[in-house]
Amino acid sequence: MNSSKHTELANHAWSVADLLRGDYKQSDYGKVILPFTVLRRLECVLEPTREKVADLAAQYKESEIDPDGFLRRASGHSFYNKSSLTLKKIAADPQNAAKNLQVYVGAFSENARGVLDRFEFAQQVKRLDSAGLLYLVIGKFTDLDLRPETVPNHNMGYIFEELIRRFAEQSNETAGEHFTPREVIKLMVNLLIAPDGDALHLPGVVRTVMDPACGTGGMLSAMDDHIKALNRDATVEMFGQELNPESWAICRSDLMIKGQDPENVVFGNSFSDDGHARRKFDYLLANPPFGVEWKKVKEEVEYEHKSLGESGRFGAGLPRINDGSFLFLQHMIDKMKPVDVNGGGGSRIAIVFNGSPLFSGAAGSGESEIRRWILENDWLEAIVALPDQLFYNTGISTYFWILTNRKDAEHKGKVVLLDARDQWQKMRKSLGDKRKELGKEHIATVTRLYGDALAVAGDPEHPLHGKVKVFSNTDFGYQRITVERPLKLRFEVTEETLAALAASKPMQKLEQNAELVAAVRTLLGSSWGTKSDALVALKDAVVGAGLLWPAGAPFAKAVREAIGVRCPDGEEQQVKGAPEPDSELRDYENVPLGEDVDEYLKREVHPHVPDAWIDHSKTKVGYEIPFTRHFYVYKPPRPLTEIDADLKALEAEIQELLGKVTE
Repeated sequence: MNSSKHTELANHAWSVADLLRGDYKQSDYGKVILPFTVLRRLECVLEPTREKVADLAAQYKESEIDPDGFLRRASGHSFYNKSSLTLKKIAADPQNAAKNLQVYVGAFSENARGVLDRFEFAQQVKRLDSAGLLYLVIGKFTDLDLRPETVPNHNMGYIFEELIRRFAEQSNETAGEHFTPREVIKLMVNLLIAPDGDALHLPGVVRTVMDPACGTGGMLSAMDDHIKALNRDATVEMFGQELNPESWAICRSDLMIKGQDPENVVFGNSFSDDGHARRKFDYLLANPPFGVEWKKVKEEVEYEHKSLGESGRFGAGLPRINDGSFLFLQHMIDKMKPVDVNGGGGSRIAIVFNGSPLFSGAAGSGESEIRRWILENDWLEAIVALPDQLFYNTGISTYFWILTNRKDAEHKGKVVLLDARDQWQKMRKSLGDKRKELGKEHIATVTRLYGDALAVAGDPEHPLHGKVKVFSNTDFGYQRITVERPLKLRFEVTEETLAALAASKPMQKLEQNAELVAAVRTLLGSSWGTKSDALVALKDAVVGAGLLWPAGAPFAKAVREAIGVRCPDGEEQQVKGAPEPDSELRDYENVPLGEDVDEYLKREVHPHVPDAWIDHSKTKVGYEIPFTRHFYVYKPPRPLTEIDADLKALEAEIQELLGKVTE
């Protein structure tokens, strides 16, 4: 089925909006069109066995035996409808349309009814009936041909996603939270399965696939199609979880039609209510929403992090509250199958991220600790940079992260960075922020390059050598050192320092604070090179005024902070015999992991500031993956003569335009 046919069918369903206009807001059209599209699809799938199932249901009507299993076998699917009614029959009787539709929907098996319930279908039927629109809407859908022989399962997803995209535009929602461009999924699946081609050809092979943010199920369907293309006899069991009720209902109905267990798609939040707890999977893939905060599940996530630690999903660390991307990845890593003693088992993961997870968070932060955990466990196989403007809801650059706990010997301890940002073609018509797409040749090129990455990186003569780089895991690690310099002060009484002393809390607490300030004022314009000389002069002035010098460390500290002025040639301050660090001169340096930090200090810092030292107690290990930096290509600026010529040409043009204005 070509894209024009998808659009034609989507347009047919969308035409119902003409009937709804006036009684429904544009943002509510989807509440009607989506469930009716699902209902029509279910009806078309069941059409060949409809009468057979209805006859069998009639036979068991008075029986005490539960006919569920028999009815499933008779329908040829994991769901059925016991009624002999159809949408066409219901539309032909407008007076009883609501009642008959209620009977019809109630005759579906429980798993199919659950899908329609998520759309709050009963409420929409009541609302349509009250507006006198129900039989008209039903009539529109009776003409929509969604039979499997006309619209295969894989293609049905395009229609649902096209409808969702249109509804999202109408209601200013984010279509990209619901689905991923199919050509992006195709490439993602290729890279995920790349090393497993031989194993997937084995007879009787069974593979489990899970998407924790499955949307309408596009990624699961693509995995099923890809594995089946390699081996028609392979068994693919699909699992997912989705928070959006409409997307969940569509995904669940899609799996039912494909003969999958619909119970494998769980409704709810993967973080706070893990629908697949204690389950492990062969393949995991996801395109979680970018930059979405996890404030709603903060309590549950933090509790698991603190109480379960490394035995839970989030033991490595927690990212910033405004971006839950790394929570999805940790959730997926938790569901990898362990590798057995013979090297079997294990899992592979593919996830779509924006650029933030590569570098956000300093050493010791949640993000850095998560990257450290992943790299030190040698799970990261590769990161692939994709073109920008590839997704419907954002024009930013995106990346595939590919992880596995069963790297082959050649990849152990290594990470591949692959730059595919130039692999795209311009779309004939933009869709939201999506202006670029991956053509078949681009997908083939990147897939081939990924499989040959180590060889290409090691061959300077290869035409795509510059697009692949291979690093050791430790290359992304660094030591965040704190470089201190001594606090150096000279001491003086000026209007400014006197005001600071008068405003300090220890001085404010004294009963005779005004008299003390007046006594110190007699020293206005005085300065001293050492703290001891300054204190002697201040004490003499206070005692000379008939006052007592206040005792206590807080007052002494307030005096020094008020009259002490930073000076490169001033007295070096000491704390318990050691130089006191100056917080204003404190600096931080990132030193590559494995390098001696003291040697680094001597080589890079001491030539400029010989009195600096490292506070080793503050050293932290961090990890970041500066992808763009590794692929940066220097472009020299244009010659000054060329730039100057352009400027003169512009000046002449401006003068000419001004001349025309004044004529």
